[in-house]
Amino acid sequence: MAMNPTLVMYDIEDDKARTRIADACLDYGLDRVQFSAFIGQLSRNHQQELMMRIEKILDSGKGRVQLISVGQQEWKNRIVIGGDYD
Repeated sequence: MAMNPTLVMYDIEDDKARTRIADACLDYGLDRVQFSAFIGQLSRNHQQELMMRIEKILDSGKGRVQLISVGQQEWKNRIVIGGDYD
């Protein structure tokens, strides 16, 4: 199963929901890079599973979550200052 570099970012008002979303990202093996941003390698199926799980957490709550799948070449060409996450 192909793994894709994945970035998940969110802006959630509710503290409890925000914590549960962070836990979900960690459960899928993503690394926290900012308070509300995670990166890591996920298959397309796991990307979809994670977003379905996050959607359930948000339910009708306010918030926005973005999952961005990055191409391997773009991932290799990224510029990181202050440490790398691989």
